[in-house]
Amino acid sequence: MYPNFLDELKKFTNSKNRWMRRASAVSLIIPARKGLFLDIIFEIANSLMLDKDDLVQKGYGWMLKAASESHQQEVFDFVMKKKSIMPRTSLRYAIEKMPEEMRKQAMDK
Repeated sequence: MYPNFLDELKKFTNSKNRWMRRASAVSLIIPARKGLFLDIIFEIANSLMLDKDDLVQKGYGWMLKAASESHQQEVFDFVMKKKSIMPRTSLRYAIEKMPEEMRKQAMDK
């Protein structure tokens, strides 16, 4: 069941429809909170990284925030590697629940 579902989500990242692109990320929020699909989460975040739509940016930032509940260090490391290209909207969402010191480090230019 999961491989087909995840393959479909990855395809959504290339849609012309902003809601489909956003759905590729937000549909993983509940599994992300449970610590599931971290590799797929990073893959989808990478695919959506430069999306200009603010709702898509918020969507994948929210997905990363949810993933940080179970994988804080991995998500932090991902954000630190991508922060030079990641839109601030996404970055702020992704680090929202991290400890203050991590948030400060991620927000430094």
